[in-house]
Amino acid sequence: MDAIARIERSLTEALQPGPTPPLLSLAMSHAVFPGGARIRPRLCLAAAEACGGDDPALADATAAAIELLHCASLVHDDMPAFDDAATRRGRLTVHKAYGEPLALLAGDALIVLAFQHVLRCPAAHRERVATVLGIVAEAVGTPLGIVAGQAWECEPRVDVSAYHRAKTAALFAGASMAGAAAAGGPVEAWRAVGERLGEAYQVADDIADALAAAEEFGKPVGQDAAHGRPSAVRELGLRGAVARLEALADSAAAAVPACPGREQLGALIRREARRLLPRSLPVTAT
Repeated sequence: MDAIARIERSLTEALQPGPTPPLLSLAMSHAVFPGGARIRPRLCLAAAEACGGDDPALADATAAAIELLHCASLVHDDMPAFDDAATRRGRLTVHKAYGEPLALLAGDALIVLAFQHVLRCPAAHRERVATVLGIVAEAVGTPLGIVAGQAWECEPRVDVSAYHRAKTAALFAGASMAGAAAAGGPVEAWRAVGERLGEAYQVADDIADALAAAEEFGKPVGQDAAHGRPSAVRELGLRGAVARLEALADSAAAAVPACPGREQLGALIRREARRLLPRSLPVTAT
């Protein structure tokens, strides 16, 4: 079974309908399915496989937990208190489809579900579960997780690199490190891969927000300028932002620890980073 199929299966298992209030269940599923590129959980599984992949049940649950947390952050990010976005992944955002109260609750429920799903999985190595959950918690909370990253948008002065590391790179780092932990691998050795890839992803997001059409991006564009948010394009200019993206992708690829398939994984990281650039990017910027 390929990585995407494993991720979708685990997410479906996590969101099995039960005695949850029906509208809340629908709102949670709306936030998760259909998904985007599933980049974070794919990174999680890639790290687990590179470290031997000896506990696929734990790796799959960990990857799904990472994606559930990412989806929860999108639900909250789209709400009127932040971006007030009408669309996400080409369709209505959760608060537009189900209302603000259910969107808030759905985001909260997805956060809790991420941890429940790992705890409930039939892991062959139960002693690794606490380590996995600790890594995931650090990637989400404060002082350096995605909650802190979102909070930086409320500050009058922001260091863009610090903002990107918390808002986006933290969960990427959590994905790579938790994947390694699920397979009993060297956790810290995978931190730099995730951090650099995550920062590259955020730079690509800034470029797309400045240049892409909403139809291509799948959500409203021009949000950084509209909300006065930190942006690599505003700080570095378009060409500078593209150069920063490429440098971060190269750095992430170089940081992959010694493992079978290291060169192939590095090449994949570079390709994925380039694929994130909008088709409308001027040739002169590359």
